[in-house]
Amino acid sequence: MRAANRGDSRAYRRLLDEIAPVLRTVVRARGAALGAQSCEDVLQDVLLAVHTKRNTWRDDAPLRPWLYAIARHKVIDAFRARGRRVELPIDAFEDVLPAASAPDPTEGRDMEKVLNALDPRSAEIVRAFGLKGESTAETAARLDMSEGAVRVALHRALKSIARLRERMIE
Repeated sequence: MRAANRGDSRAYRRLLDEIAPVLRTVVRARGAALGAQSCEDVLQDVLLAVHTKRNTWRDDAPLRPWLYAIARHKVIDAFRARGRRVELPIDAFEDVLPAASAPDPTEGRDMEKVLNALDPRSAEIVRAFGLKGESTAETAARLDMSEGAVRVALHRALKSIARLRERMIE
């Protein structure tokens, strides 16, 4: 560090190569709850702080406590920035959380409410494709329409549903 502070770029590169693994261990130990990616981000913050504040290190003081203090403060800053939010991957709970045993009972009512807001023919076309699984040809034959007209009507109905949904959310 002394040589790096005097302007020796090779010494500075060697310093960074030697302190990075040590600081990574410190950051991971203190910030384990942050997650691996966040710990790497904190490590980068620590190395940046070492770079920008290296002139504050006293030549007559040991380097390791100075580095550890920077790492400790950057981990604390990361916890503060995260706030009270705790991020846990859902995979950690897949064995504990029960799977839904039945379809959502309100889903059908919600869909019927949206379909009832459409004109009857558009609603029937959406039901044919979305609920009954009919093809374009089957729907066209049943409703006495051309296949092109069915596709256009379906497209318009889906656009109407999107607009209705936006109004329901607002």
